[in-house]
Amino acid sequence: MTPADSAQTPAAAPQAKAPPAAFGKGFVTDAWYFVALSRDVAPGSLRRQELMGEPVLIGRTNGGQVFALRDICPHRAAPLSAGRVVQKPGEGETVECPYHGWRFRPDGACAAIPSLVEDQAFETDRIRVRAYPVRESQGLVFVWMASDPRNPAEPDHEPPVFPGVVGGGAKLVEWMDFDSHIDHAVVGLMDPAHGPYVHQQWWWRSEHSMHEKAKAFAPVEHGWAMVRHAPSSNSRAYRILGGAPATEITFRLPGYRWEHIQVGEKQVLALTCLTPITETKTRITQIFWSDHWVFGLAKPFLRMGVVAFLKQDGGMVNLQNEGLRYDPALIWIDDADKQAKWYQQLKREWMRSRAEGRAFVNPIQPTTLRWKS
Repeated sequence: MTPADSAQTPAAAPQAKAPPAAFGKGFVTDAWYFVALSRDVAPGSLRRQELMGEPVLIGRTNGGQVFALRDICPHRAAPLSAGRVVQKPGEGETVECPYHGWRFRPDGACAAIPSLVEDQAFETDRIRVRAYPVRESQGLVFVWMASDPRNPAEPDHEPPVFPGVVGGGAKLVEWMDFDSHIDHAVVGLMDPAHGPYVHQQWWWRSEHSMHEKAKAFAPVEHGWAMVRHAPSSNSRAYRILGGAPATEITFRLPGYRWEHIQVGEKQVLALTCLTPITETKTRITQIFWSDHWVFGLAKPFLRMGVVAFLKQDGGMVNLQNEGLRYDPALIWIDDADKQAKWYQQLKREWMRSRAEGRAFVNPIQPTTLRWKS
């Protein structure tokens, strides 16, 4: 683990300095966002995904290529995701619009307009649908959201690689849409002090079992980590793993939080992906991998716990929205809210570095934080 990191310098020419991003507004761009599990994008399938307020088609050809296009036909604005994947002689596999049959290749180029007759001169290949860079990694599909979607540069870094993707496919997947901007979702996700109040269960912890915590933190690529440590004694759920579990919790821009647990030679990875649907809606996807026996025997119990956590967090988001409607000033304290402050620093530095055409410099320094929970 290094004390600082930097990304490659963006290829685009420097632009005017970006203003600081207001909390709860705007998105981190020039970044990879999780959109689906690979296993959920079947060959020949088309699925609609709203991402940062934009309609995005996620598809896979019958030959296995994953692609992403703006989900609007430029002819009459019908969603291309309502169409189908077809293969015509000389065209390869294309997406056929359900309205008039216009066909588009996975790179967005128009391959055919069926209504044209032979002597009508029309440069079909000059028509394009916006294509988004897409990657498959570790069984996950990521889409690159550029700062300039009409003239995007090639991605200058790859999606994150997560430790602990073991035991074959994901063992447990749950998701929920929160009525929240991604900034509030990130802060809630990394908040260490709400557990005894929002997540009160006999198998987790209660308000009456609050302990003082002291955890070491360090910068990592595009984020920070709570360095590997033994779980707190009042976190009962870890006990079912047996042995002496050691855990490391990491956050990375634009919205990934993962907990990597090691119990001897066995591993558990709990990954949470935050996907901004709109300014006021964020999808929370929780994915678990493990080669530990407990996931074979206790999976129904674990699923119930994950669903309970999501519902409790979702309920608190709805309560919080009652106050946020009045745009109040928020008071954040050290050390319990320090991670929320780090997230804002990271977001501002990311946006400024991209606008200025320079390398990203992680502003976080190694430190120890203390709080009660």
